[in-house]
Amino acid sequence: MLLIPAIDLKDGHCVRLKQGDMDQATVFSDDPAQMARHWLAQGARRLHLVDLNGAFAGKPKNEPAVKAIIKAVRDFAAENDTDEVPIQLGGGIRDLDTIERFLDDGLSYIIIGTAAVKNPGFLHDACSAFPGQIIVGLDAKDGKVATDGWSKLSGHEVIDLARKFEDYGCEAIVYTDIGRDGMMAGVNIDATVKLARSMTIPVIASGGLHSIKDVEALCAVQDEGIEGVICGRSIYEGTLNLREGQARADVLSGLEEAEEDEA
Repeated sequence: MLLIPAIDLKDGHCVRLKQGDMDQATVFSDDPAQMARHWLAQGARRLHLVDLNGAFAGKPKNEPAVKAIIKAVRDFAAENDTDEVPIQLGGGIRDLDTIERFLDDGLSYIIIGTAAVKNPGFLHDACSAFPGQIIVGLDAKDGKVATDGWSKLSGHEVIDLARKFEDYGCEAIVYTDIGRDGMMAGVNIDATVKLARSMTIPVIASGGLHSIKDVEALCAVQDEGIEGVICGRSIYEGTLNLREGQARADVLSGLEEAEEDEA
């Protein structure tokens, strides 16, 4: 179970929103690259970036901040003689040239959300062109998929779309319950498990993570196909300690025992 820190970018700053509302943004840092280094120092094994301006504009708007984070990850790995952690990015990515540019810059995964729903042909092409590197972000409320920065609710069922996109060859699904995102009301375990059970590719939970209890609850069902969870407001406001949460997840996942056996 991966605990994946989110770095949400708005106007070059690291922020958190409540339920996707751009008018309810809390700025946590004016230096997203330094925030990335902070989470790496806390033991993060993957980073989740979101270009919030891009999600609403339909094209990337925080590329300088993304490049600065990529450099920070590389520098951290070199300084500590470790592997670079993977970075995934979503928000406003609508064409293959943009995907190629970001992957060439050093990102490991591209998350396609609104464009996957509105233009499935584009998603199909992206999965074919960049196998193993395309993740689909499905944001939903009451089982229905939302698009355009959560401003529009579609008539599509989450599970139906997820299965379709799995057939296209996407690497994983990031599933966000938008009614809980930024509210720290607890992860929607039931809906996440229901989705994971219908898939063979991994699901990454998102929205509502609050405390170590949520981590424990997700670890209890991870065998259903839940690979990780996006950590946002909880780690920024301190209701969850990232290092302690990942350590607890490792214990519950049996990783700690496995490492001791290898040693």
